[in-house]
Amino acid sequence: MKSESQKLNILFYNILVAILALASFLLAALELNGLISWQRGPYRLIFMLIWLFFLSDYVIRFFRAGSKKDFLISNLFDLIALIPSHPIFVFFRVARIYSIVRYYNLLWKFGLSGKFTRALHRFLYDTGFIYLLSISLVILIFSSLIFASFEHDSLQNSLWWAITTATTVGYGDVTPKTDGGKIVAAILMLGGIGFLGLLTSTITDFFTNEDKQDAQTKALKQLSKQVNRLTKQVDRLESQLKATSNQSTPASAKHLKKKR
Repeated sequence: MKSESQKLNILFYNILVAILALASFLLAALELNGLISWQRGPYRLIFMLIWLFFLSDYVIRFFRAGSKKDFLISNLFDLIALIPSHPIFVFFRVARIYSIVRYYNLLWKFGLSGKFTRALHRFLYDTGFIYLLSISLVILIFSSLIFASFEHDSLQNSLWWAITTATTVGYGDVTPKTDGGKIVAAILMLGGIGFLGLLTSTITDFFTNEDKQDAQTKALKQLSKQVNRLTKQVDRLESQLKATSNQSTPASAKHLKKKR
């Protein structure tokens, strides 16, 4: 059992994590809108300090984890958020906030946990969708990083190229021109399409099974209503039979007395 001081320390630490994550969201949004620059001035130092904090947090949690494999899979978004090449990766720290919310059962405490959250949990974890999504994101992100390095292009254009290539849309506005970029494109075509196909099939199977479960639930409800109706009718018949038997018993007793 954890002592009160340990619980308070964990609480303060999680509050600090949430505050720094929200602060990094704000700074990243300002950077993406061109209001500040994270590559020079005081904001560079702020970004670097926040990044070092989350890097230390990730490393410490990794070495404390019992199963390193499960930790890497379940905290893949935290790892993506540590990529320092672009502020858009900062938004993956929402997974860190979500883990804190789950740790303290805040959704349940605020009355927000119900049918929707249970269905969302089934969709994300029971179907394995969250793991397929994480792997697909890793493939897209690292493909775009390598592509940007070979093609000397911006990360925004490289991400756009990776998404259009993996989804087989292929607008052709960004194409590989170097041998390294073509090799990355070939690998992404073979691997990325497979994982994205698994994602779409997982979504389809989930909603198909949900429709089947809803139909079965409705059928069971109708059947239970019919059983309850029949039960009430049987109870009514039993009470009527008891009443008639009680009425007939005194009459037969009187008839016997007269005969005597």
